[in-house]
Formats: sequence, C-alpha cells, structure tokens
Amino acid sequence: MDDHQTALSTPPAATTRPRQLPAWAIVVAFVVLVGFLALVAWGLNRTQQGSVQVGDAVPQFTLTGFDGKDYKTADLSGKVIVVNFWASWCKPCEQEAAEMESAWKAYQPQGNVVFLGVDWVDTAPEAKTYLENFGITYLNGPDLRTAISQIFRIKGVPETYILGKDGHLANVKIGPFTSVGEIQSMVDPLLQ
Repeated sequence: MDDHQTALSTPPAATTRPRQLPAWAIVVAFVVLVGFLALVAWGLNRTQQGSVQVGDAVPQFTLTGFDGKDYKTADLSGKVIVVNFWASWCKPCEQEAAEMESAWKAYQPQGNVVFLGVDWVDTAPEAKTYLENFGITYLNGPDLRTAISQIFRIKGVPETYILGKDGHLANVKIGPFTSVGEIQSMVDPLLQ
C-alpha cells in the first residue's frame, strides 16, 4: 500500500470539541449561586443590625428562673418589664447590683413593673452565689441556649432593655447603671 491508500483507509481525526453544558443547566447553576449569595448577604446584614431598636415590638420569651418556674413575658402584658443581662464574672454588673435591687424594691409594691435578671454565659452555682452575695430578690434565671440574648442580640454584660406596657422596647442601657435615679428616669415615664 502506498501512502495515498493508507490515508484513504484511515478515517480522518475527529476534531475534539469541548462538551458544552445544556443552557438549562447553566441557568440552574446561576440561580443557585445567586440564591446562595443572597442568603449570605441577608445573614451578614442581620448580624450587622445590632440590638433590637427602640420602638420595636419585642418577641415574647420565657425565662426559666433559678427556682425552676417559667416566667413568660406574654403573662406580663400591661406591665413595664426591665430585662437586665448580667453574669457572676462581670465586674460592671457588680457595680450596678445594689442599684438594680433598690429600684426593684421601690417599684415592687406598685405591681406594675417587673424586673427580669437574665444570667448570661455563666454557671448556675456561681450565679446563685452572686445573687445571694448581692441580696438580689427579683426574678432571675439563666439564658438557656442564649435564646433571650439572641432576641436582643446583646454584645456583652451588663445590658438592660426596658419594655413599655405595650411590649415595645422603650429604653436601652449599655453598661452599668450608676444610680437608682438613672433607672427611675427610664422607667417612670412609661408608667404615665
């Protein structure tokens, strides 16, 4: 055989073209990617928002007290609610402990103000010792699974959130209260 016959009997080399995805597969991949990016953007935006804003309705929650009983904010409607986040290891919390207890004792007889102490990232024995050492008598309990602090998206302790009778956030105090008068200046207008 000569070279001419060999060339005729051998099929021509196939041109290798890269296999293309169908148009529908590209569209689906694009939609999934855009959806994923939108979800990431939403999550980042939510974490950047900070705490619940003054004027916002606060979602109802339940605080399981150190006494084992459940205290639901839904059962406290029509009352001003002072939600104080604290921890036994927190030195600024110690600075405001006496003021918080004195304010509670001043409002307690009226029955229209409730204090809820929320122990954040702590152990029960140390928290109970803290409450005993500072003579705290208002309702207190641990922030189980950080469910309550996630509602307010707290950044640390102490932080105090004061809810009006309508369940909307009325005042916020980041850091310790320095006097009973400071607490009263945030609560008293809500009792009018």
